[in-house]
This record gives sequence, structure tokens and C-alpha cells, in this order.
Amino acid sequence: MKRYFLKMTGGGKSPARVRPIEIFWSWVGSFCGIFAVAYLSKNYMEPNDLTLVIGSFGATAVLLYAAIRSPLAQPWNLMGGHFFSALVGVTCYKLFQPQFLAAAMAVSLAIASMLFLKCLHPPGGATALIAVIGSAKIHSLGYLYALIPAGLGAVVMLAIALIVNNLARERRYPEYWL
Repeated sequence: MKRYFLKMTGGGKSPARVRPIEIFWSWVGSFCGIFAVAYLSKNYMEPNDLTLVIGSFGATAVLLYAAIRSPLAQPWNLMGGHFFSALVGVTCYKLFQPQFLAAAMAVSLAIASMLFLKCLHPPGGATALIAVIGSAKIHSLGYLYALIPAGLGAVVMLAIALIVNNLARERRYPEYWL
């Protein structure tokens, strides 16, 4: 039993420590990415009754700025994951009732879509869910939700990732584009 437990938990080894410089660049990237999206939203979107900030961008920041080598953090996964999941979420909101059914359909179909399109990005599941459970402001966007905030916000975060993740010699982003 002990042997099985050790095998399942990685043999009792703890994960490698993250170097302070990696923590620094992850902090810089995530701060700049979320700041840019929030700033643009406050100053340019909200006066026009739009938003650029959705909760799934918090998880996107973890991938783009801290797990930059992950396949889930690469540009196609980021852009396709948010965009197609947003389309799926809006469609499920419009087609299914009650809301709990629409929520379950949105997340599960978003996952299936991302897998089919080879653009798996876990925050995309949250993007689909937000389309269903979001505010009246989110619902009023309809399919525009896939462009603003999901698409445009992802583009802004990608631009910041391209800049910040390539400032340090030991970091390179992206690993690949498609």
C-alpha cells in the first residue's frame, strides 16, 4: 500500500522550487496583463456599456505568465480557447433552460470544442460558463461577447505576454504559434 501511495504522489518528492527571477517575471507579467485589460475596460469599454474584464482572465494570467511553456498557454490555445468557448457559452445561454442545464452544456461543449479544434485552454471553460451565469450586461452582448471581452481581452493579454515573457534571457514565449 505504501508503494502504491508513493507512486501516486510522485514518490514522496516535493516539486522543484521556482527560482526568484521566475517569480518576479510571473508577477510582472500577470500585473501588467490584468492591469492593461482592467485599464482599457475602465477607460474605453465601460463608457460604451461594454466590459473587457472577465473572471477567466485570472486563470489565463497564471498560464500566460507563470506556466509559459505549457501547451495550454500557447497563442492558439489562448485565442481559440476563449473565442470558441464564448461562442458555445452564448449559444447554450440562448438555447437551454433552466440555467443549470445551460451552464453544464456550455462548459462540457466548450471542452469538447476546444479538444476538437486543438485549442484547449482551461480558462475557456470559465469563459463559456460566464456567458451563461454572467450579469445582464454580459447577456446583452450576445455573440459580441466572443469578440469583446473574450477575444479582445485575450489579444491584450497575449501582447503583454509577448513583451514581458521575452524580456528575460531565460524565458521564451511562445513555444509555438499553432
